Amino acid sequence: MSGEDVNADAWTVYGRRQLNRKYAPPVPEQLTWTPWEGIGPGAEILGEITGKHVLDVGSGAGHHAVHLARAHGARVTAIELSPTQHQRATEAHAGVPGVQFVLGDVVDYLPTAEPFDAAYAIGSLAFTDPHRALPALRHGLRPGAPLVVSILHTDLDDRGPSTTVAPREQLIRLRDEPPLPVQMWVLAPQLWEELLKKYGFGVEAIDLLRHPDENVPVVQQLIRARRLPARSARVSSRPRTPEPPSPHAAIGVGAILLGDQGVLLGRHRHGTLELPGGTVEAGESLETTVTRELAEETGLIARPDDVTLLGTLVDHVDDVVRVTVGAVVGAWQGRPATQPDESVGNWAWYPLDQLPDGLFVCSAQILTAWRPDLPIDHAPARFTPYASHQAPTATATDGLA
Repeated sequence: MSGEDVNADAWTVYGRRQLNRKYAPPVPEQLTWTPWEGIGPGAEILGEITGKHVLDVGSGAGHHAVHLARAHGARVTAIELSPTQHQRATEAHAGVPGVQFVLGDVVDYLPTAEPFDAAYAIGSLAFTDPHRALPALRHGLRPGAPLVVSILHTDLDDRGPSTTVAPREQLIRLRDEPPLPVQMWVLAPQLWEELLKKYGFGVEAIDLLRHPDENVPVVQQLIRARRLPARSARVSSRPRTPEPPSPHAAIGVGAILLGDQGVLLGRHRHGTLELPGGTVEAGESLETTVTRELAEETGLIARPDDVTLLGTLVDHVDDVVRVTVGAVVGAWQGRPATQPDESVGNWAWYPLDQLPDGLFVCSAQILTAWRPDLPIDHAPARFTPYASHQAPTATATDGLA
């Protein structure tokens, strides 16, 4: 039995249990992207949907679709694969103006439907292989149409997302009932971004939404994407201008050193905490930049051979493209200390499970590229790894190897 078949059976059982309990969730006053009220944005991130045709993927009990129709004037098609979940929706909301409830597989349904003006999936897209779901959604949306998805990032067992496109077992929990095992694609944000781009979407933002109780490890991703227009059959080009380009990029490095007490971070004079690192100078290799910056900022000595480059992170601030290369330093000599005339000092070791707030965004991006399971919020960046194998863990040493 495939993972998707397992999921279909599990949601049928779940729906039957809720029918037996005669439970129908209330229509919300505001669209929420997580199970927790008041966390994150509302329906406004779908754009102007009054009179627009909107697709609810994996609509469950139908309460979100009803809210969009009643409060925002959308024409919603709510599609659900589970017959018992579909039954819950139709028993509670049959005849609601502006809502059509459809029983079926969204991948099979979309080729037969008129293209939609927007689509969303609240917690449901992770139960379908993205290599099936995303091409179907691209086909089923008009060019420029938004696709907004909330999806699991970190579960109740504190397991973070995967960096490979493969399902794993999760549990659907219902009070006073045995948990239902399912297969879910719980993927890292950069992996979702790569998949969406591959299948014709542009990603506008990926946010991490946390449980209101800080002691609960659950984190949800909120992905905002848009269906890109199809390319023309022929691609045009233009000649180069004889004028030199204006400077528009900044290239830097950030180094991960992991000792017995955690990862090394220093405090910038502006207050942020960050990894050792800095700007690449002309003629330097990236490994040399890492060792030079490490010595200048912390007093630690390492060799270029001790540096493993993780890959590049690309984002931008206004019109300046920021290219940051993450690295792991495998061995070093000395003890970190504040250096004269440096903007970062007060170096200290922080356990990975107790990282502080206020990380510099580039350092946060490097840390999550290295360890996608770390619960760090930051602006999304395009990460391109230099090698498929996992980089070696940095280890403190009193002398050079």
